[in-house]
Amino acid sequence: MENGCLVDYRIIESGFDPCGQALEMLVPYRPKRVVATGYGRHLAQKHFSHEVITEIRAHAIGSRYLFPECNTVIDIGGQDSKVIALDKGGRVERFQMNDKCAAGTGRFLEIMAASLGYRLDEFGPAALDSHQEVAINSMCTVFAESEVISMKNHGVLPQDIVRAVHLSVLNRIVAMVERLGHGEVIVFSGGVARNPCMIALLQERLSPARLMIPVHPDLVGALGAALYAARDI
Repeated sequence: MENGCLVDYRIIESGFDPCGQALEMLVPYRPKRVVATGYGRHLAQKHFSHEVITEIRAHAIGSRYLFPECNTVIDIGGQDSKVIALDKGGRVERFQMNDKCAAGTGRFLEIMAASLGYRLDEFGPAALDSHQEVAINSMCTVFAESEVISMKNHGVLPQDIVRAVHLSVLNRIVAMVERLGHGEVIVFSGGVARNPCMIALLQERLSPARLMIPVHPDLVGALGAALYAARDI
């Protein structure tokens, strides 16, 4: 961020050494202030960041910057999923979080895509080719994968299984939204917001609320951290 504007960004795999990867990414920039967020934020603070903020706060700040009218954020991330309610000033009012199991997260979709032989960028479009309501009943990723294998062996069409996987994630997210309540403008952030099937299913289930999709949904948390850092410069 420079003078309140986004001037550049990079996204790379964390790999085995996320701290080293982050330090390497920072080399060209010479930042005045660094704020870290995400699962590695405390490791980052130990080595190079000036401060840390939670993912929940980071996604709230980033979402409100991109969509000033938003009052709810859905973040389906790689390791957890969150639903965040914002007050009129854009501050976090309350939230629901799924962080106990991979089911209902981006990681669950990655595992199932690999099990069914799809690249991740093929997975959402494949689900859109099905209109069957096949159910995956297990709440556990390991058992859900066994269900998927059983469906394959019983001749269920691949696209129908893929849709069932998406519906399984959707149902968990919508349950969180219903427990928390939501406003009229919802931002869908996190890498799963690149998935066209999840977008379509959420729009259908949360209508008439408006679902807003950032151009770079997987950047929203980092953007929020950068905006927080810029406030103190």
